[in-house]
Amino acid sequence: MDRSAHFRSRRPALVVAAAAATALVLAGCSSGSGGKKAEEDGANPAAGKANTPRMTVALVTHQSAGDTFWDIVRKGAEAAAAKDNIKLVYSHDPDAGRQAGLVQNAVDQKVDGIAVTLAKPDAMKDAVGRAKAAGIPVVGLNSGLSDWKRLGLLQFFGQDETVAGEAFGKKLNEVGAKKAVCVIQEQGNVGLTQRCDGVKKTFTGTTETLYVNGADMPSVKSTITAKLKQDKAIDYVVTLGAPFALTAVQSVDDAGSRARIATFDLNKSLTGAVKKGTVQFAVDQQPYLQGYLAIDSLWLYKNNGNYSGGGEQPVLTGPAFVDKSNVDRIAEFAAKGTR
Repeated sequence: MDRSAHFRSRRPALVVAAAAATALVLAGCSSGSGGKKAEEDGANPAAGKANTPRMTVALVTHQSAGDTFWDIVRKGAEAAAAKDNIKLVYSHDPDAGRQAGLVQNAVDQKVDGIAVTLAKPDAMKDAVGRAKAAGIPVVGLNSGLSDWKRLGLLQFFGQDETVAGEAFGKKLNEVGAKKAVCVIQEQGNVGLTQRCDGVKKTFTGTTETLYVNGADMPSVKSTITAKLKQDKAIDYVVTLGAPFALTAVQSVDDAGSRARIATFDLNKSLTGAVKKGTVQFAVDQQPYLQGYLAIDSLWLYKNNGNYSGGGEQPVLTGPAFVDKSNVDRIAEFAAKGTR
């Protein structure tokens, strides 16, 4: 699928979101006194923050312990919460059943909104349904693009993982890869599966899938190392998260392999690896933006009845490639923990 065509098909969703946010900013700056009044308000330390009634919003993700990707999502969510006068309650569990229980806890606490990831959507269906039955608006982020409408969520913010995978496969073709191993760190996670499936769809070389236990990084390292020792034809290791790419760098050294590494997702250390050339490129889905938009959308819904994407289209935050040509600029923000 042509990425530019795909982006154009989603463009109305982005326009709707931007227009809604702009309209509210303009409304907040208008007054009978015009620009002078706005300047006076600008001197107020509270300027730029919502004066709407305090809301409580739960952000419930499938974060695993030690996965720095979610620190970036959370920072974006916290920034939106601070601006919108929202009390943010963050909880997470990689086990889908326990994650569903966390959503139920939020329902029991009668929060004003819930933002949730749907890595395993069927396991989350009943909990989301109970939130809706309680009159609590629910939006999705990061995982669940194929299922958010089926589960009745209001909006979704994230990356089309299939499209990202397809773009990744094309990039592998461009760099001359012949045999890739796609490392999945969590079995059953639909987003991760879609990434590898997308790579296989467009990559003209050979692709194998390697499952590892993402909760045990020494095991990840040893499993990748063993695979590279067993198959010397592998010339690219594709990982689905920055920490796993950095671990794969060690595996390549330990195996005496000539394979190169490319990955999905960024963090501060990963941008350094791209600069050094130990990781060739990464796909950035902008997790900060996912967290920010998800929380901000619930404020917009409550206070202005807005639906980003009109409730029909997702708001896409990726994919975008980061390599040596643009990593210096991205690294400035990664150093702050926001990319």
